[in-house]
Amino acid sequence: MHDTKLGVVETHFADLIWNNEPISSGELVKLCEKELSWKKSTTYTILRRLCERGIFQNINGVVTSLISKDEFNAAQSEKFVEETFNGSLPKFLAAFSTRKKLSDSEIEELKRLIDEMR
Repeated sequence: MHDTKLGVVETHFADLIWNNEPISSGELVKLCEKELSWKKSTTYTILRRLCERGIFQNINGVVTSLISKDEFNAAQSEKFVEETFNGSLPKFLAAFSTRKKLSDSEIEELKRLIDEMR
């Protein structure tokens, strides 16, 4: 996957695919017309772009993902931390927690995740 950044509309489109896959390209066109008020050509243009970026594939008229939504979100998160905090997860968490205090359950969940990674 080359580019993990999606715009708002691309994200909505991607969610439609993730939530309905496998989906025929014809059904995707109908869904996009209903949900996004898109024409057929717009749906195929955006689908082609996201296929070229390695997120989805359209084989014999059936659209499926090449990566899951969770994998995509993880890649986006990694890229954000890398670009914004020089790859430092502790710096990210410190910045995040200055504006939003973590609850006891969130702290415990983070501790559990850290213990599992050791």
